[in-house]
Amino acid sequence: MSQNTQAPAPPRSTSHASSPGALERAQAWRVASNLFVSFGFAWAGITYAFRTQRNFKIHVFMGLFALSLALILQLPPVEIAVMGLTVGGVMTMELLNTALESVVDLTVQQTYHELAKVAKDCAAGAVLISALVSIIVAVSLLLPPLLDRLLALI
Repeated sequence: MSQNTQAPAPPRSTSHASSPGALERAQAWRVASNLFVSFGFAWAGITYAFRTQRNFKIHVFMGLFALSLALILQLPPVEIAVMGLTVGGVMTMELLNTALESVVDLTVQQTYHELAKVAKDCAAGAVLISALVSIIVAVSLLLPPLLDRLLALI
């Protein structure tokens, strides 16, 4: 018996070679050759979510608003850090939700499956919980100094 020493061929892409990003998609099965390539893949995921996911944009802008307000109100560094971690958690959950939805859609394609619905609903629920927690954190940290400033104006 002879042993095949060649690496298996990569999966063929159904996209046209002339389409934007076709080379990147065709190479997506490869392991990143270095750290900068890995960062490039991560950045591609973030920019994809920002371009295509309405809720991700909302989370980014609301998170920037809350952090900006924290800086304007001169919250203590630890409180700004807590808000930053909370905002980062929401955006991370939204990215994971997008990834899970993409994999589920790829798997079931144009058919309905109850387990696909459960997976997508649970991922959306995780985003909702993290967003609600971030609102609680933001209100509890921002409201007292905001009220103090407003009352000082009266």
